[in-house]
Amino acid sequence: MDKTMTLFLLLSTLLLTTSLAKDLCHKDDKTTLLKIKKSLNNPYHLASWDPKTDCCSWYCLECGDATVNHRVTSLIIQDGEISGQIPPEVGDLPYLTSLIFRKLTNLTGHIQPTIAKLKNLTFLRLSWTNLTGPVPEFLSQLKNLEYIDLSFNDLSGSIPSSLSSLRKLEYLELSRNKLTGPIPESFGTFSGKVPSLFLSHNQLSGTIPKSLGNPDFYRIDLSRNKLQGDASILFGAKKTTWIVDISRNMFQFDLSKVKLAKTLNNLDMNHNGITGSIPAEWSKAYFQLLNVSYNRLCGRIPKGEYIQRFDSYSFFHNKCLCGAPLPSCK
Repeated sequence: MDKTMTLFLLLSTLLLTTSLAKDLCHKDDKTTLLKIKKSLNNPYHLASWDPKTDCCSWYCLECGDATVNHRVTSLIIQDGEISGQIPPEVGDLPYLTSLIFRKLTNLTGHIQPTIAKLKNLTFLRLSWTNLTGPVPEFLSQLKNLEYIDLSFNDLSGSIPSSLSSLRKLEYLELSRNKLTGPIPESFGTFSGKVPSLFLSHNQLSGTIPKSLGNPDFYRIDLSRNKLQGDASILFGAKKTTWIVDISRNMFQFDLSKVKLAKTLNNLDMNHNGITGSIPAEWSKAYFQLLNVSYNRLCGRIPKGEYIQRFDSYSFFHNKCLCGAPLPSCK
């Protein structure tokens, strides 16, 4: 009798555990996810989204633990044959901290305004799609955002200056779009942390804001735009910058007056109107990437262990640079 009772209790516990496991997914989240699937035309990529199963076991998403009642916290849809627009229902997942739509070349339309409802969002990546329209002003309402990547799209219009108000922002990637206008003056006064800033391959124009010389950017890429002015403000001996890419713009300044951060590792300033000479102090710099070609530089290239590692491609098409790896100075 004792053995029978013990076996009965074990089976009851197993059945109860199995039942609970099936019901981890919050019913509101499951309803929302099924609407998202329908809005995306029920793609094979979301075949695991079966209403008869626990949504926390579905592909492309994650649920939180018991502290948030196993609500959906991450939605990651990428590398699939998916067409349509970002479903408005994404805004009905209130516990979402991470939202990713990536490498979906048939995803079109504007960035869904209902994303503004996701007040817990920390990570937003909508990249390698065919999204159009502006970079939304409403992103500045998402005060917990730490990471924004909207690269490789067809976004147009100007960059919202309000993005600088995001105190927790650590990474801002808007490269490879069709953005126009100047870099916002406010990007020289971020409210919190100074994010790594990537604005390359757009159609940005105007003079680089003087305020941009105030932050200590770890990585900044302004390459392949139509920017003008004195980009030497980005440099400084007391900064901790690692990567600076200002190539293929219309910047003009005297390079001989530039002081580099000791941490600078990658420097690309090719195809500009930079004058002066390469400072002798650069002979002590540690570069893994260096390119000053297609400018108006003159004088002898300093001799240094890391400078002479680069071939002539990094220095040619200047006014009168000379010395290894270019021909000897006369």
